[in-house]
Amino acid sequence: MSIRFGVSPIAWANDDMPELGGETPLESILEDIQQLGFEGVELGGKFPRDAGTLRPLLAQYKLDLIGGWYSGSLLTQTSYEEITSLQGHLELLKAMGSTVFVFAETSNAIHGRRGQPLANTPRLPPGDWALFGQRMTDVADYVQSQGLRFAYHHHLGTVVETAQDLESLLALTGPSVGLTLDTGHAALGGIDALGVIGRHPQRIAHVHCKDVRGDVFTRMQRTGASFLDGVLAGMFTVPGDGGLNYARIMSALAAIDYSGWIVIEAEQDPAIADPREYARLGLSTLRRDAATAGLAR
Repeated sequence: MSIRFGVSPIAWANDDMPELGGETPLESILEDIQQLGFEGVELGGKFPRDAGTLRPLLAQYKLDLIGGWYSGSLLTQTSYEEITSLQGHLELLKAMGSTVFVFAETSNAIHGRRGQPLANTPRLPPGDWALFGQRMTDVADYVQSQGLRFAYHHHLGTVVETAQDLESLLALTGPSVGLTLDTGHAALGGIDALGVIGRHPQRIAHVHCKDVRGDVFTRMQRTGASFLDGVLAGMFTVPGDGGLNYARIMSALAAIDYSGWIVIEAEQDPAIADPREYARLGLSTLRRDAATAGLAR
């Protein structure tokens, strides 16, 4: 059992809201990440998408490419069409030695729409889950055949947001469909992360760790705010600065012999929440709690 600590660049530069950190050079972001002691980084919008350019750039900062978000459209196209669409992303990950393929269904998602209240998150009719699950399994089987672990990312504002959504997905997909367990999205989506780890240990393929400010989220719900409004208001933060118990989460991962990346990812306004200071707090919190739980590095 071994884990590695990585980080998402979203705290430095937010792809959904380019005005947040949009002026920050990629080289500055990578230098910060290296100096903070992370081993890897996920893709961000500022990253070059050809391995010939990206490989030497990350090597300069001694960072591995963990993987990166892929926006899927399996509600509107066949698995064959999706497999065709994802080739460029997949080839980049393979060329960079990444081990995980993070996939989220976004064909009807609202998380990137500032004017859409989170209450308008799309819901998949019960009769549509079987086809969605079969298509997802087909794509995951293919990704697995290419040497990467498929890791579905549940997310606020998308068709897999709630506990019921997630259980439907897991019940109607094959074992190749792993999960990106995102602790922050789980908490705000009503998903018991500890329960998911315990019930579906073989599905935990990747872990995103963000903390939450529950009072901010409650206020956002009450006022009909959007996901992006919630981000700006500070509903997310890093482990050690919110309401989640990471000692219990790390213990649950240790209990299933989790091996892989643990990624700190917290969407915040970098002008308000200094990415270096928050990433440092998140990493120190997770290192402490993982060591106590017996998660080996």
